Parts: sequence; structure tokens; C-alpha cells
Amino acid sequence: MTTQTSLPLFYEQPRPLAAGVHANLSLAGNTGFGYAARTNAVPLVATELPTACRHFPIVFTDGDQPTPVAVLGVRGQENLFVDADGQWRAGTYIPAYVRRYPFIFMENEDRSQFTLCVDEKAASVVEGRDNPFFDEAGEPTDLARSALEFCRDYQNQHAYTMKFAEALAAADLLIENRADITLPDGQRLAMSGFKVIDEAKFNKLSDEEFLRWRANGWLPLVYCHLLSINTWPALINQVAPAAGVETASTDA
Repeated sequence: MTTQTSLPLFYEQPRPLAAGVHANLSLAGNTGFGYAARTNAVPLVATELPTACRHFPIVFTDGDQPTPVAVLGVRGQENLFVDADGQWRAGTYIPAYVRRYPFIFMENEDRSQFTLCVDEKAASVVEGRDNPFFDEAGEPTDLARSALEFCRDYQNQHAYTMKFAEALAAADLLIENRADITLPDGQRLAMSGFKVIDEAKFNKLSDEEFLRWRANGWLPLVYCHLLSINTWPALINQVAPAAGVETASTDA
């Protein structure tokens, strides 16, 4: 897994949402999730882990700042939950990171302020005033205010989630893992570059440390991760046959 990119996953041209620039732009509906079709993992925040763990394996990125991610495919650039028409599979959870697009909070250089931005390259951002970001007086519409609230909540949850991930790393509870996968047709795949919680080591936390984790609300997040491992077989069963033996890493 890698997390270091010049721009966040999906975003090509995020720009601060402003009436002077985006007065004549709207958000189109029903454009689908084609923008997510070529990623096999997306970040998760704490509040969605209890739901996400029933639909996807949850693992952690490698690197200095581990991040929980939902595994959406077992091959690189393949999302098994987005079909050829760009529709998300019915009855399965859509991660908040995916639903947030094309909006995002961007930090200033000293990380003291966040600004609501919109990806001007998104297929859902179109000319016209059918579903505008600003009204005739240049004031944010309900759409823009809802996007601001969603991104604010997401950012708060992201910060909390990063504290949880930092605690895992500080306690040395994350271990490198590899998934050796055999598909129903006999094809073999190997996934690497991610980490999981060492359950045996977690169970050996001191009583004092365990109570600290409970007070911080981190224990349910650990259990969600461990439960999510049971979804690997369902994910593998969704893979279409392909020639050869492949090695893939997650790209969130």
C-alpha cells in the first residue's frame, strides 16, 4: 500500500469553492462512481468501521502514518464494487471517502485552516444552474452547505482515526501481512504491502493500557478490523478469471 501522492486519491484539480469562480457550476446527479473504478482500496474513518467490516476486509497502509482502508479488489486498479456502468454494487456499503467526492477539505501550509474545495475535473461538476453551488446572490446553496458539513465531519473523524492508528503503531501492534489467494478457477494471486493488527500481541496489553484504549473508544475499532477478515472469501468470490498469476498491492 502507498499513501504518498501529489494529490489525494481521485482528485485531479481541487480548487477552493468560491462564488466568483463557481457561480455558474452545478453538481450533476447520477454520474455514478466511475472515478473509483480503478482503485482497489480507499481510506476509512472510525465511525464507518462497524458497517464497513461487514462488507470489506479492513487493513492498514504501510509507512510512517498507517491508515485503515477498505480492500475493494485483489488486483491493482480493480474495484470489484463498481460495475462497467460506474454503478456501485447494490446492497453494499459505499465508504465516506467515495461519497465525499468531488468535495474535499484542503489544509493551508501550517495546517491551521481548512478550505472547502471541489474537483473541477470531476464528471459531476458541470456548467449550468440545475443544482448550483451558489444562489443568485452569491450565497452558498443547501448543496454547498451540506458538502461543507460532510467534509467538516469527515475531517474530525479522520483526525480521531489517525490518533487510533498512531496508537497502534506506538504499541507496535501492526505487522506486515500478505494475502495468498486462490481463485475458484485455480488462479493464484498475491497481495502485499499492507499491515494487520497482531491479535496475540493486542491481547497481551496491560490492564492499564487496555483501560486507556477503552476510554479512548479504540477497542471497538480493533474488533471491527479483526471481524472484517471474515469478508476475504466473499471478496475473492467476486473476482473474474484472468490469465496468469498476479501480484498486487493496494493503492489507497
